[in-house]
Amino acid sequence: MPVLCTYSRRRRLRRRSAAKTAIAIDGPVASGKSSVGSRVAGLLHWPFVDTGTMYRAITWLALERGTDLADAAALGKLAERATVRVLAPAAGSNEYATVFVNDIDATPYLRSPTVERSVSVVAAVSRVREEMVSLQRSLVTDQAVVMAGRDIGTVVLPDARLKLFLDASAEIRAERRQAELERAGKARPYEDVLAETRKRDQLDSGRADSPLMPAADAVIIDTGTRSEDEVVDQITSLARTVFGAEV
Repeated sequence: MPVLCTYSRRRRLRRRSAAKTAIAIDGPVASGKSSVGSRVAGLLHWPFVDTGTMYRAITWLALERGTDLADAAALGKLAERATVRVLAPAAGSNEYATVFVNDIDATPYLRSPTVERSVSVVAAVSRVREEMVSLQRSLVTDQAVVMAGRDIGTVVLPDARLKLFLDASAEIRAERRQAELERAGKARPYEDVLAETRKRDQLDSGRADSPLMPAADAVIIDTGTRSEDEVVDQITSLARTVFGAEV
């Protein structure tokens, strides 16, 4: 299983990434950025990075250790001291990567309800974001990449030549999330999922550090009115126009 990146306090990249052969995909929860991004990456034969898995991994570690999620300093120290390895997904996995934290495979726990409810809180901590941004930038220093998240075009890869912002109404995104939970055998009432979606939107857009927003030069795509195939086709066409012979 190839290692995309190993990251710890001993190995950091503080500089802004100069990698321009990258597609930055941002958007709120359940906007389709991960499923679309992974398909686009496959068509281009580029690696795909879902940055949300990194924040989920740190969130899982905090919960495992009983770290107070209201203690920003403690969460920051936890992220500083953690060793994170991001690997390609295992065969048959529904995840977009395999993530080890301190040599423990956190992948099976990344979509647990407790992590889902807590990840936006942990991701809002400035020190946590600084550590994770360094990890994310280190993944593109010498390779083309499709990267999805909430601040990729604005903060992580501001030099990316193609930036996209996927969006849909909270109601449509909650329907998608509810369907995902049902398929996983974790069905929840639609009203609860909608309330959680709106809460995560508020946390992600309202945080002081790297709030969720489109980059000034991002192409905004409404995924609520189009099929996933149509969105993938549009982005792939844009990539071939922007990168030409590179793809």
